[in-house]
Amino acid sequence: MQQKTKEMNTSPTASRRKTSFFENFSQKVTRATGSTPAFIIAFAIVLIWAITGPFFHYSETWQLVINTGTTIITFLMVFLIQKTQNKDSMAIQLKLNELIASHEYSSNRLVNIENISEDELKVIQKFYKQLSEASRKEESLLVSHSIDEAQQKHEWKRKLAAKK
Repeated sequence: MQQKTKEMNTSPTASRRKTSFFENFSQKVTRATGSTPAFIIAFAIVLIWAITGPFFHYSETWQLVINTGTTIITFLMVFLIQKTQNKDSMAIQLKLNELIASHEYSSNRLVNIENISEDELKVIQKFYKQLSEASRKEESLLVSHSIDEAQQKHEWKRKLAAKK
């Protein structure tokens, strides 16, 4: 019984409940500020500020109000949005890693590829460009390539497509 309780506590549903206050706050603020009502409110504030210009004789204080407000909001939003972006990016990478690891013909060397150097990424990119060019010459869409043993699998897939 205790084993099941521990397993249940480590489930994705249980871990969702354990998110920090700041994580929940940043997700909600990011969603809210990316909405149409948030844009309308921001536009209205700028419009009101512009309309009040003549009443304040377009003074430096009048300009300072909008400059200070937008600078502070922008500064804080950068961090909130980056936090949410980092989490989303990590989730996507994990999903892609799962897909790569679970597919029979994919290269497991691509799991966690986001952690290698840019020069190594460029080498792999060149390889995939060559594979892309080779696949364009094929008549069948069933012929595809993987980074490991690409030439051998290419021939196997070509023979398989010919049988169909």
